[in-house]
Amino acid sequence: MKIGCLYIVATPIGNYQDITLRALQVLREADAVVCEEFRQGSTLLKKLDIPAKELLQLNEHNEKEKAPELLQLMLSGKKLALVSDCGTPAFADPGTYLVKLAGEFQVPVIPVPGVSSLMALISVSPLSMDRFYFAGFLPRKTDQRQSELKALLAMNVPIILMDTPYRLEKLLLEIRQSFGKNRLITLALDLTLESEKILHGTINEILPQIKNRKSEFMLIVY
Repeated sequence: MKIGCLYIVATPIGNYQDITLRALQVLREADAVVCEEFRQGSTLLKKLDIPAKELLQLNEHNEKEKAPELLQLMLSGKKLALVSDCGTPAFADPGTYLVKLAGEFQVPVIPVPGVSSLMALISVSPLSMDRFYFAGFLPRKTDQRQSELKALLAMNVPIILMDTPYRLEKLLLEIRQSFGKNRLITLALDLTLESEKILHGTINEILPQIKNRKSEFMLIVY
């Protein structure tokens, strides 16, 4: 029996027109789509005008339990397309364990690249980003966040951070406390959406502009 495969499919980060032609083809031809939540997966297919197909759930809560089941499907010949709620799966999103498991059993893992919030942010940086450190999400506990920021302060390259929308202002205040009020940052809000906003300046200059705002965001600390 011919073995199946696992496609790692990058999907839009906000604007559905950013989907690639190859991603559309893969999603149409896959035997099933593996998504974080059924509702999000169903919405994605509808927005992209792809006929309804089997959806399988894989998220941070069930990946270790679900991955072996998905592996068996691929070993039986099924082609699975892994997507996240937005952007690229397995990068600050579930999927890494499934990729590892597939590799251990010689199941082909095929990247289908596309739009990236990380690269979109880097592309609008007014300062050189030839070298940088992606720190991603800080820990949730305050003392651990402060400890992590203290460690990041010692790095001599731009640092990229992200967090949930409701922690936007909190994160900027924490960065100001650790890095100082005059530290330069680039803040990208709601990338690719009509409400997109990209701000450059010191933390003190930017804080008043995002007061009480809750948006998807990513930022660079220089």
